[in-house]
Amino acid sequence: MAFIDRIGIDISRRLKLEDAIAWAAGNGLRHIDIQLDTGDNALTRFDGKRCAAVRKLLDKHGLELGLHSSSAVNVAEYSPLVSDAVTDYLKRYVDLVVKLGASWTEMHAGYHFTKDKDMRMAAGKARLQRIVAYAEKKKALVLLENLNKEPDTAEVHYLAHTIEEWQYYWDIKSPSFKLSFTANHAHLVPEGIEGFVKALNFKRVHEVRLADCWRNGFEEHLVPGKGNLNFGKMFKLIEGAGFKGHYTNAFGTLDDMLAARAFFVKKAGAAGVKVQ
Repeated sequence: MAFIDRIGIDISRRLKLEDAIAWAAGNGLRHIDIQLDTGDNALTRFDGKRCAAVRKLLDKHGLELGLHSSSAVNVAEYSPLVSDAVTDYLKRYVDLVVKLGASWTEMHAGYHFTKDKDMRMAAGKARLQRIVAYAEKKKALVLLENLNKEPDTAEVHYLAHTIEEWQYYWDIKSPSFKLSFTANHAHLVPEGIEGFVKALNFKRVHEVRLADCWRNGFEEHLVPGKGNLNFGKMFKLIEGAGFKGHYTNAFGTLDDMLAARAFFVKKAGAAGVKVQ
């Protein structure tokens, strides 16, 4: 497969799912990622008839679909009642992978409030283990993303934003559990992309997510060229580590992400990556 065909786009909440599929097909994409939390795309808006129609569209266009749960939902929740709701929410994403004919659902480790980090990590891991076991029965795939750092002075911090934190969840063993590596999040912490690539087994990495940002800076999903992430060097490292999966653009507008596919092919090719 040509390198450009491995680069997909994160639709997020920008389009209704059916419109997103049509847009992706019209632009020659093979992969898209979308969130199903709001408006016409809310999880509760997908009945059997609509799910069947989406499956037909995906089959017709040969498109792979990923479902991206919201990082605002705290997977590390432990409060009574709310905790059960979080589990039900994640299970619904798994259910829709199957019903829509999607290829994966992306999840997160949650967040903590500084003083309760250990308790949050334990709660989140236990929940992810249950969700992955549920996904395995449904023959669905769950991806766990490394999230972004927050300022040191913030009370709330995302979990799994460092190598050490992300590794805490890696011993969840299941064919239904893989990783989504967000390169720009790695660029924000001292380990950097090089440290993450060294630590990762790319046989377990299903997706690499892309945006620009500033080294050791703050969370920004910038259009490539607006930060200082060296994409050529990054592609060479990741491809050299044996990554065979897809990339997902997550920044700017749909047009920005579409245009950046050619930019990334140029950078990868110049760095010595095979692009054809």
